[in-house]
Amino acid sequence: MSSRIEQLIDEIEEYIDSCKYQPLSSTKIIVNKEEIDELLRDLRMKTPDEIKRYQKIISNKEAILNDARAKAEALINEATVHTNELINEHEIMQQAYAQANEVVSMASQQAQEILDNATIEANSVRAAAMQYMDDMLAHLENIITSCTQSARNGYENLIGSMNQYRDIIQSNRNELHPAEEYEDVVLQNVEDTDA
Repeated sequence: MSSRIEQLIDEIEEYIDSCKYQPLSSTKIIVNKEEIDELLRDLRMKTPDEIKRYQKIISNKEAILNDARAKAEALINEATVHTNELINEHEIMQQAYAQANEVVSMASQQAQEILDNATIEANSVRAAAMQYMDDMLAHLENIITSCTQSARNGYENLIGSMNQYRDIIQSNRNELHPAEEYEDVVLQNVEDTDA
């Protein structure tokens, strides 16, 4: 089952794939700012929920450890009760003492194994959750970087086009007023001579 973040990232990718290309371009697209803002806003709102979900998974580590501790304590308590019963029987006191030590040792060993396994499992779950979140954030970072670069390229192309149009307009205006341009050149030559 995919997370809501993955679904939103898929929606952003589908939206980008559905955008029209800019005229005369096969790499630049036209993006509707409101739609992309809405998708990013949804993503921003869902990210904390996903993080809480992974924190809940990580918090299960404590539950696993607590369960292991409880089982270990139960084993030790059972061993202690058994030891006390054996000690109370005067005729087999030495044998009971040896058996009790053996039971306590086995219980401690089992408890340690349970704790070790629980710790390994909890760390594995935590590492997987963190890796998954890092992968999702890296994927999102790549999408945003791509959108930013596309927008920057579009803006630079627009400024270049506007400068070309301005140059054409200035050239056309100069062609409309050639006499004024000649007078400006004559006046400039006179000023240069006077200086």
